[in-house]
Amino acid sequence: MSPERKWRAITIATLVFAPGYWAMLAGLVALASDDTDTEPPAAAIAFGLALIPFVFITLAFLSEHPRAPMAVVRSMGLALLVGVVVSAFAGDAVTGVIAGVGAGGACSLRRDDPQTTRARAWAVVIAAAYTFVLVRTIGAPALVPAVAFPLTALGIADHVSERRAAGPPVETTPEPGPPSRSR
Repeated sequence: MSPERKWRAITIATLVFAPGYWAMLAGLVALASDDTDTEPPAAAIAFGLALIPFVFITLAFLSEHPRAPMAVVRSMGLALLVGVVVSAFAGDAVTGVIAGVGAGGACSLRRDDPQTTRARAWAVVIAAAYTFVLVRTIGAPALVPAVAFPLTALGIADHVSERRAAGPPVETTPEPGPPSRSR
């Protein structure tokens, strides 16, 4: 798969994820709010969760995964498992959502030969850890760009795997030619 096709799939899947992520955030904020005049948070959270399968569908089909339907099913299970566990350990839902979508994305994004599951797993860990740190240091402003972390991290991990498989760049030195006569 060409890098352009992979990044197109990641970009479009991130754009599908964004409204769902922000809806879940709005619902979680409304849930945590003591204000009784806010809208019920269940609808916003349900809308956000309903968009997650479409993120994986977009990623699997646009990246031309050979077994896209099964990859989407696995992605949903993995996202749920990882998201719940990470949310429980982190103590916040945002880190869990980012980790869950990253883990599911790692399963639904087509993986070619030089790309490794290990690199993708590390990418998910780094994206979740980065989100965890940002939420605790910066606070609310960190929530807005976090939508781009999980799937972008997967693309970067694949790129690094491909570069490592290619080996170090080979330097070429020009062959010495015949001596030139200068006057």
